[in-house]
Amino acid sequence: MKIVIPGGTGQVGAILDRALTEAGHEVVVLTRRPKREGEVWWDGEHLGSWAREIDGSDVVINLAGRSVSCRYTPANLKAMMDSRVHSTRVVGEAIAAAAHPPRVWLQMSTATVYTHRYDAPNDEATGLIGGAEPDVPGYWAYSVEIAKNWEREQERADTPGTRKVALRAAMVMSPDRGGVFDVLLGLARLGLGGPVAGGAQYVSWIHDQDFVRAVEFLIARDDIAGPVNLAAPGPLPQRAFMRVLRAARGIPVGLPATKWMAELGAFVLRSDTELLLKSRRVVPGRLLAEGFTFDHPQWPEAAVDLVRRSRGGAVSTRRPVRA
Repeated sequence: MKIVIPGGTGQVGAILDRALTEAGHEVVVLTRRPKREGEVWWDGEHLGSWAREIDGSDVVINLAGRSVSCRYTPANLKAMMDSRVHSTRVVGEAIAAAAHPPRVWLQMSTATVYTHRYDAPNDEATGLIGGAEPDVPGYWAYSVEIAKNWEREQERADTPGTRKVALRAAMVMSPDRGGVFDVLLGLARLGLGGPVAGGAQYVSWIHDQDFVRAVEFLIARDDIAGPVNLAAPGPLPQRAFMRVLRAARGIPVGLPATKWMAELGAFVLRSDTELLLKSRRVVPGRLLAEGFTFDHPQWPEAAVDLVRRSRGGAVSTRRPVRA
């Protein structure tokens, strides 16, 4: 297949590019800074010559959007909103204008769309959309609005010949340098891998190999459309999540952090505490119902595999998806 990945130069894009190319597909990445073969310039806002790559392609996987690894200032939140909405809109325009549109458009979204909760998991059918939670920072609601507008822009696109799927993805765990797993492992190695603000908040995650396999599964299944949670079926509280990670790496102690300490650490790292403190208890209801099987459904085994690979094992090992 020919697969076009707008915004495919980040961590998740690199995972997909590597795995899909290894599987024998032609992968074209749309980026503002093309540097190598297979990368094509676009600005993420306006139709241009890049749209020719979409015309005649089989699959579009739109990952474009400003990184969430930043301080959540009003300016950065606006940039996150605009980059997601504008890029989704122009991808829809390119598909609508194509003489031979792709048969499927997978649109990145986020598990952050669901409410901050501890009591029950969020699946696609019964999960609660966030934005009205009491006793959380007001700007958390804006993050939910970003996710809702992101998905709404895809829904509005006039692309009747193209199936549309919104990927409500949890944190993708891979051994790649600079990814979320690498950051968490680095904190653990420094002795900072303990519970944050009590550690009761849930962490939803997905192993990188299962993420790739889930994408392949959704490409192959012509009967699946709409929002799909890309998360392992075993979310767990942050304190347990980090305890398992420390055990996998052989680190006996992880210092706890209070909420104000987390705020200070996030400031130093130029990040935001929502990424640490929001309880994302998300489960893959639709994937499981449709027969998808996870190779890494639970965190203890997944953490061991990721630690092994980060210490010099193969960055990308894969087996075929079963559709």
